[in-house]
Order: sequence, then structure tokens, then C-alpha cells
Amino acid sequence: MKTEIRAFFTALMFYTRIPCPKWVDHSEKYLRISRKYFPLIGLLVGGIAGLTLVGLEKILPVSIAVIFSMITSILVTGAFHEDGLADTMDGFGGGWTKEKILAIMKDSRLGTFGAISLMMVLMVKYLLLVEIVKYSQENIFSFEFCQCLFATYLSGHAISRFMALTFFKTHQYAKMNDEIGSKSKPIAKGQFPLTDLFLAAIFALIPMALFQNYLMFLALIPCFLITWILGRWFNKWIGGYTGDCLGAVQQITEVTFYISILTIWMYF
Repeated sequence: MKTEIRAFFTALMFYTRIPCPKWVDHSEKYLRISRKYFPLIGLLVGGIAGLTLVGLEKILPVSIAVIFSMITSILVTGAFHEDGLADTMDGFGGGWTKEKILAIMKDSRLGTFGAISLMMVLMVKYLLLVEIVKYSQENIFSFEFCQCLFATYLSGHAISRFMALTFFKTHQYAKMNDEIGSKSKPIAKGQFPLTDLFLAAIFALIPMALFQNYLMFLALIPCFLITWILGRWFNKWIGGYTGDCLGAVQQITEVTFYISILTIWMYF
């Protein structure tokens, strides 16, 4: 039990800016054990962002409430995954060999491809969430409104992190010959047990029950499809994934989930 508690706090420290006990560190052993808690961290982040939205939409316009909910999630995570998205798009947009792509991705400076992709993803996410809130207000009874918003936020954050987590089981870690000091490399080491993947899947799927509609599970299909496409793209150019690639997967599949949920609501 103590091992699992420390593993959870290790995940919390690695993936968020939430203060953790002083006895928690970035031990390679606990970083590997903590991987299964990635979707659980998503539930926490999604819950905080969802509370922000529900609290503010009653006193502010929907557009402003959604912006503040997005800002909250970025502050909680320290833009961890957004940074990965930007670095990934800079690398794949500006590099034509594995070595060049990985070198660009390691560069902390933000390039044109990264800036454009980050702007577009955040803009699309914002517009989708605004439409989801408005549609919920117009078509869902008031007592179910908050429940549906929480289901959307919790599921979006948890499932997108689970999709990124699957790469530990299905793909290899791509590295340069001279790579040192990578924060994500220790997490990629070692086997990822099926039992851990199964537990992570439970964390990711639990909030889907809040929708009280089995059709919502159809939203998982596009998420898996996009994850598969991204995996093939990463394999083609760099022979695997990096920590930045996982951040890109999380951001893109989160947007994909919101698109799918809105589509199901509107047409089914």
C-alpha cells in the first residue's frame, strides 16, 4: 500500500504542479510504477477544470467561463502536455530525418509549427467546449446539466491520458545516441504490465458512466483511431515515441473526444 501511495504522489508530482509531500521524488522506480495512475491524474485535472466551469458559468458568459476552465487546467499541469504538442509539431514540421526531428524536439525554443499547432488545438478545444456547454444548457434538464459537464471534462482528460499511456505497451521509445537528461526516458524503461494497463483503463472509463447513455462509448472509437494514426506517423519518422509525442497524443485525442461527444449528442 505504501508503495502505491508513493507511486500516486510521484505521478501527481510529475504530471502536475500540485504540491506533494517532501518525501516524494522523481525516483525511476516509482516513475515506472506510477504510469498506471496517469488517467487518474486526468480525473483530478478534469475535476478541477470542471468545477471551475460549473462555478463560473452561472455568473459569467459561457465563453468566459470556458476560458477560465482551460486556464485552470493549464495552471494545474504547468502546460505539460501543451508543451509536448508544440515540441512534437516543431520537430516533425522542421525535421526530415530522425536525428533532426529529435534534435528540434529537444530544443526548448518555440518554433512556427509548434506555435501554430498549439494555437489551433487550443482554439478548437475552446470552441468545442463552448458548444458543448451551450448544447447542454438547451437540451438537458437543469439537474443533469452539471453531471454532463463533469462527465465531459473528467472523461476527456482521463481518456486522452489513457490513449497516450497505451504507447508504453504498443510502441518503443525513440532516442538519440547522445540523449541524456530526458525526464520521460525513465518512465519508458521496463515492461508495462497488462494489469497496470487494465487498471488505467478502469480509471479512464469510470466517468463515462455519468453520461448515463451507452452511445457515448462510441466516442472511444475515433480516439483509438487517431491514436493509431499518430503511432504510425511517429514510427515512420522516428521509430517510436518520445515524451513530447505522448503530450501531443493527449492533446489531440482530448480534442477528438470532445468532437465525438458533441457529434453524438447532436445526431444520435
